[in-house]
Amino acid sequence: MAQKPKVDPHVGRLGYLQALVTEFQETVSQDAKEQVLANLANFAYDPGNYQYLRQLQVVDLFLDSLSEENETLVEFAIGGLCNLCPDRANKEHILQAGGIPLITNCLSSPNEETVLSAVTTLIYLSSPGPGSHPELTALPVVQCMLRFSLSANRRLRNLAQIFLDDLCSPSQVAEARSRQAHSALGIPLPRTAAPEQC
Repeated sequence: MAQKPKVDPHVGRLGYLQALVTEFQETVSQDAKEQVLANLANFAYDPGNYQYLRQLQVVDLFLDSLSEENETLVEFAIGGLCNLCPDRANKEHILQAGGIPLITNCLSSPNEETVLSAVTTLIYLSSPGPGSHPELTALPVVQCMLRFSLSANRRLRNLAQIFLDDLCSPSQVAEARSRQAHSALGIPLPRTAAPEQC
């Protein structure tokens, strides 16, 4: 079991979060990195921390961690982004920093929690109307959601259906269905969520 992060809880919220970020950046221990990133993702759940997390560039830290080979770091990073993106400023930062491709890459993770957080994050990042980002509903993403909508995992199936119903037009779904019938999709389902047999 990893040790608790080496920070003094009496330094105030900003100081505590700064100590966590510093520890993440300086440690060479993968266990310590995982624990610190998990703590930061948990702090991202509280809107009272959003300002501090933006100030400490934790959104960028989470985005950078999505490219890690360590699946646990990716899981905590996407969980942290999922917790942060209901806030408008955080959402805009994620979009402006080019976060959508990094998040959609998480859809191919073998880790179920990573995939669930990625789908939820994409839903949170959407905005109705013409200001929406077209890469959120690009054909490969819609095809992936169609596959997920057939999952035996109820949470994944339901999230995928929400994505398809709320973010996609009927014509996008129809096009994805027709093209999916003629091609193999390279995004596998997570390990613990096998597709139902048709």
